[in-house]
Amino acid sequence: MHSYIRPNQWVALKLPSDQLRLVQIIPNTTVSLNRFGNFAANQIIGRPLYFTFEILDSRDESGHQLRVLSATELHAETLIADGEGDVETEDLDAGENGAPMRTNREIIDMNASQKLTLEEIEELKKEAGGAGRDIVAKLLESHSALDQKTAFSLAKYTLRKRKKYMKRFTVLPLDVGLLANYLMQERDAQKIMELRDEHIGLIGCWGNVHHSGNVEVAPEVKPHGRYAVVDETAGLVVAAMAERMGILYPHDTEEDQTEEQQDAPAEETAEIQDASGPPKPRRVRPQAMSATTNTITVIHAYAQPNLSLLKYFGYDSNNPDESHPLYTRLKSISWMQLVEPNSDPLYANEPPVISPEELVDLKQSKRTTYYHKRNRWQRVKSVVDEGRAGNFDGLVVATLLEPSSVLRTMVPLLAGSAPVVIYSPNVEPLVELMDMYSTARRTAFISKKRELESKASEAETADLTSLHDEFVVDPTILLPPTLQSSRVRPWQVLPGRTHPLMTGRGGAEGYIFHGIRVFPTAQKIQAAGNVRHKRRKLEATSTPASDRDVEMTS
Repeated sequence: MHSYIRPNQWVALKLPSDQLRLVQIIPNTTVSLNRFGNFAANQIIGRPLYFTFEILDSRDESGHQLRVLSATELHAETLIADGEGDVETEDLDAGENGAPMRTNREIIDMNASQKLTLEEIEELKKEAGGAGRDIVAKLLESHSALDQKTAFSLAKYTLRKRKKYMKRFTVLPLDVGLLANYLMQERDAQKIMELRDEHIGLIGCWGNVHHSGNVEVAPEVKPHGRYAVVDETAGLVVAAMAERMGILYPHDTEEDQTEEQQDAPAEETAEIQDASGPPKPRRVRPQAMSATTNTITVIHAYAQPNLSLLKYFGYDSNNPDESHPLYTRLKSISWMQLVEPNSDPLYANEPPVISPEELVDLKQSKRTTYYHKRNRWQRVKSVVDEGRAGNFDGLVVATLLEPSSVLRTMVPLLAGSAPVVIYSPNVEPLVELMDMYSTARRTAFISKKRELESKASEAETADLTSLHDEFVVDPTILLPPTLQSSRVRPWQVLPGRTHPLMTGRGGAEGYIFHGIRVFPTAQKIQAAGNVRHKRRKLEATSTPASDRDVEMTS
């Protein structure tokens, strides 16, 4: 991620009320923050991230002007918010150690303490030119019981007024964790299955999701970094995995494009003749879903997957950008294409091949249509065949479907030692899955399988249809099943006031199932090893072996 604000980038604006506002910085437009004001987007393009800006009341042709708050000013306000500012100690009660201590014994909480009326405050809003600072100063000056407040009470009152009247915001970079917290707290949490930031970290950890290289390997070498995903969180899980794999954020600089052009294979480049000089290499247009390493394959149940949250990271699934890393590394397969590909018309109906002589006689529009259909069929066929071949390095599932039905199809497509991670907001589906992969089920499955194989003749293979009807999944190919939950609860940590936040959001706890793909051996395993016997006690000899032994015995 870059450290400065780029055009058309999505950022998070943190308002004084600690609320977040997701905004796309489009050049030559105005960003509106409702009651906090508005400003021109061009004023923050090219500025560093994490800067705090203040919206001034002065205007020009582009709108309200902005002022960058210095670190000294922000640090002074932080001390006031923490109750560490300068407090007068006159007429204070003595504490246990004799130190002066202010109490709220004489304070009467009533609206009459504030002398300013609503009409006067509205007039101050129109006349003040300090972006709310003059209003806060007037409110503190006109408060009749301000000198009776304790340091903590005064800090809370000042902070509350600053959040209400100060017009400022802080620009934060939008990452997966910040987006998850924003959707959980201020948007529809059901859209992402109440997936919290700590659950996203566990999914990436147990799923062994990591960067696996961008170099295309030779055909005889096994591709690595291929993950299968079943995502019903609008693309949040895909974004989290892509962030860990290093393919989420777009490469928008010319230097990155030059490096990609230099690293491109010879067959992916072409030469164009320039009249002013020698031929120059040109990068051929990349093919969608064409990467073989460091890829994510999304399995979905509809015409196309729901990955709407990827737009916050510069990738639109309906109109993808060819320069984005996900354009070639994000692949999608429907359940129909994975289970019965011949039932899908996109896969089964191959467009007829037209000879080059016939293509020359066709019109430009028909020739373009032919190439479009042919390329789409080849792309779908290659992705489906690659997905059905399996050998994935991991499986991550976040869906409301029955987990057993997903694992029954996907686990046989995994490579050896591939991790399996399933997230569910409720524990009941995963508890049922734990029972399906338990030791008792595994023992019963092996016994039933041996019984069916013993009944079959030597020339015929055993009919395992009844075995699969009785057992939904094969409990011998996933070890060891683990179920866990991790939810971080915020606490208020203050001197003498440490307790959990009572206003914390409830909702689902969230549970994660984890297992490892294994291949059971076809041979019988017998325990073998060296049996250790007890040492025999050596009997003491009656005759000494030397003169020294004689002295010792005597």
